[in-house]
Amino acid sequence: QSFKSLRHFQKKVSGIAGRFLFCLHFLGESFKSCSKILHFKQLKSLFSSVSNMTVITLISTNKCFGGLQKIFSHQSKELDCEMKFAIFLPDGAPSADAKLPVLYWLSGLTCNETNFIQKSGFQRYAAEHGLIVVCPDTSPRGVNLPGEDDSWDFGSGAGFYVDASKDPWSKHYKMFSYVTQELIDVINNNFPTAVDRQSIAGHSM
Repeated sequence: QSFKSLRHFQKKVSGIAGRFLFCLHFLGESFKSCSKILHFKQLKSLFSSVSNMTVITLISTNKCFGGLQKIFSHQSKELDCEMKFAIFLPDGAPSADAKLPVLYWLSGLTCNETNFIQKSGFQRYAAEHGLIVVCPDTSPRGVNLPGEDDSWDFGSGAGFYVDASKDPWSKHYKMFSYVTQELIDVINNNFPTAVDRQSIAGHSM
């Protein structure tokens, strides 16, 4: 009887141990699965961030008051066309650790991204104060809408920084959304900007 009791006890202990080991195995596999899912989500998030970044293409660069005056182009999702912007980087190319304030300069009628950088001489003061200055174009370009080049104060070079509400203009002429959203994201993702120190200025239009 004692022998039977002992065997019954051993079976009971073995059953408990087996269930315990199974639980440990199940928890281990669950942890691995969770880790794989988490790792996959992290990779997916990383790839999503990279794929959403706008590719910018350097057109020109010039030394200016100790800094660099550059012009870039990129494909705009808001305007559905290629756009250009000028950017002044003080002290050459600041490191990623040096976050600098940004001024967005909006030029007026018939202007583009080059007028302010060529005629004003602002670079001297931007270099002195460590200020990044961004100059976007004033309208979409090359979209070939009927009538957009008929007048100097409407269409090309005259986007007025507003979003058009009627076709066919509303597909391309969304300068408000471009300047206040897309362009800012492009600049912040590609240059050492202080996102909490950004200003806007302009002349005409």
